[in-house]
Amino acid sequence: MSRIGKKPIEVPAGVKITLEGEAVNVEGSKGKLSHKLPSLVGIRIENNTIFVETKVENTQSASLHGLTRTLIANMVTGVTAGFVKTLDIVDSKGGYRAAMKGKTLDLSIGKSHPTIVEPPAGIEFGVEGQHKILVKGIDKALVGRVAAEIRSLRKPEPYLGKGIRYHGERVVLKAGKSGKK
Repeated sequence: MSRIGKKPIEVPAGVKITLEGEAVNVEGSKGKLSHKLPSLVGIRIENNTIFVETKVENTQSASLHGLTRTLIANMVTGVTAGFVKTLDIVDSKGGYRAAMKGKTLDLSIGKSHPTIVEPPAGIEFGVEGQHKILVKGIDKALVGRVAAEIRSLRKPEPYLGKGIRYHGERVVLKAGKSGKK
């Protein structure tokens, strides 16, 4: 059995958990999420606590045990508090910037035209100042994927470090060419 999978999931007040066949539905103040359970794993709900259990003892069910527990815990956290990924725009000359146009994100990142990013369903963008982008949503995987797509528009380059990076990401800079002596 997985050490992570053994941990019970506490369900806060205001969150409704239902099990419909092989699907777990989690509904809270921020929205509703659903996940289809693997055939090797089941769940048990008792007194506002969720227990994830394996049906068969083997290595595949042990790995699915921990994964399923983590996914359900992320769903509970998502519908109560939500998730936020922060991206920083770094430019030595200050030409890169982000702005909101309605619900879309308008990026000036050194291309000949502005880059417009439409939010998928369940995602909201926010901008703090001109150099900080917030990606918000209730689905942790979707928030991470959208943040990665935005980062991929202008990855941090290795010589000056300018580009879009995750907040707190450390970019190791390469040394430039050295002159002949």
